[in-house]
Amino acid sequence: MALTVHLLGRPHVEKHGAKAGYQVRSRKSWALLAMLLLGDRPPLTRGRLAGMLYPEAQDPLRALRWGLTEVRRCLGVPVDGDPVTLRLPDDAVVDVHVLSHGAWTAAARLPGLGAELLDGIEVRGAPAFESWLLSERRRVAAASEAMLHEAALGRLAEGEPDAARDLALRAAAMNPLDENHQALVIRLYRLAGDDVAAKRQFAAVTELFRDELGVTPGIAVEQAMREVRRKPDEPADEASVEAIVESGAAAVAAGAVDAGVRSLRAAVRLADRLDGSANLRVTARLRLAESLVHSLRGMDEEGLATLHEADRLALTAHDQAASAQARAEIGYVDFLRGRYDRAHHWLDCALTAAEGSPATTARITTYLGAVHSDRGEYPQARALLEKAINLARDAGDPRTGAYALSMLGRVHLLLNDLDLAAAHLARSEEIAQGDHWLAFLPWPQALRGEVHLAAGDVEAAERVLRQAFARACRLGDPCWEGMAARSLALVAEARGDTEQAFALLSEARTRSNRLADPYVWLDAHILDAQCELGLRHGRPEAPAWIDALRLLTARTGIGSPALDALLGVQQA
Repeated sequence: MALTVHLLGRPHVEKHGAKAGYQVRSRKSWALLAMLLLGDRPPLTRGRLAGMLYPEAQDPLRALRWGLTEVRRCLGVPVDGDPVTLRLPDDAVVDVHVLSHGAWTAAARLPGLGAELLDGIEVRGAPAFESWLLSERRRVAAASEAMLHEAALGRLAEGEPDAARDLALRAAAMNPLDENHQALVIRLYRLAGDDVAAKRQFAAVTELFRDELGVTPGIAVEQAMREVRRKPDEPADEASVEAIVESGAAAVAAGAVDAGVRSLRAAVRLADRLDGSANLRVTARLRLAESLVHSLRGMDEEGLATLHEADRLALTAHDQAASAQARAEIGYVDFLRGRYDRAHHWLDCALTAAEGSPATTARITTYLGAVHSDRGEYPQARALLEKAINLARDAGDPRTGAYALSMLGRVHLLLNDLDLAAAHLARSEEIAQGDHWLAFLPWPQALRGEVHLAAGDVEAAERVLRQAFARACRLGDPCWEGMAARSLALVAEARGDTEQAFALLSEARTRSNRLADPYVWLDAHILDAQCELGLRHGRPEAPAWIDALRLLTARTGIGSPALDALLGVQQA
């Protein structure tokens, strides 16, 4: 690698594996380099850069030219134009870019992984830059944390539990209140046979959660304490394992999720005992992971670990189709967690591995459309979701089609295209009912209720939303419950019952976040409503809600015109 730029920790530049002879000397020049590498697209203009970094200089543009000269001299690459363009060689490496778009194997080798962006670089007298840097530090910290967790799962899948545990402990140290990090640490202790360490960690986590959050750890941590190690004396043959996989998947499809998951876990253990059965080992893991991620709430963490194992086994067996399925679901979990760069990385990899398979491509394209939608990138979202709907229809996959239609309906709702939103959501419900996918119905119903509300039909909105909420509660799905409760809060506000609206919004956040695998966009969606109503009614909690929303959007990249406007009001 001819050129490597390190922005994590103390910034420095390397050339051909050694520290570059000339290093940037000015803090503002390091800040300038960071903005050029991490800034907005399209590139920033000279006027914008000068205004953000050199507002107190007598001649801001001259100060900017000096900074650009420093960057150019250090990197040895062209840095010019207006907007300013920095052109790196194709083989150049920027550590923060690896966090977002690189493989976990490369990220795990970064010397600054987990360190603060531009550590020790503080620029005073430039408030616009300070605000930008704070937001970027939050985003990069979240990306580092996510990459440490992903690398731990990758090492575990490769059979390196000690390396996996070290990475998991680093992730947990960055965010001790993340239940998934703690569950992974405990699971790794259990798999290594260190039950004493697992119990010690569980006790420490229980005390931490009780003291800081007033709750006990959820199902992910509890399940990690029950992790079953492989039993060397378990008998197995291929026919019996196939039968267990089939019966487990059938049980999940019939609604007996707990029993089905137990069977699929046993199938994974038994398949690992067989010689020459790589395909069966992959199949058992894919069925188990699908059940954990899509059917058993609170178990995404175990599902994610299983998916990494399935992907590694599939690659070893040269099974591109199975690898595509595993990578698509890894991307889906990252999408739910608001790790959109990583979701995009895995979904792009899955799309390549799918090699045009209609059903798998339809699912991947749906997930990619959802990622763009969460980020507020609506034209890209709409194009992908429309494509996914057609692919799902051609593949004979009604459930993927129903999901894609619901997300397309949401895009039109957020754009206030109410007629199109209503049509797509109604079609989503129709397909789901026709396929007896009753567990999905509360989602498009809740969105359709918001369409009625946006159109001013409070009666219709309340009728649809009460049904969606009742169905969600019967299913026990935190996401669906939270979405419907948020919308019912807006119904209460429309009827003039403001106190009930705030109570329902608080309840919506509690419901949607009660397990370790919430849909992070939904938390922002509920917070958005809290902030908007809080500002409208002068609630004293409004500044704290807006701070929480700003932190969440900075860490994840969740966006929309409404969110940008709301946060802009507070900044003013």
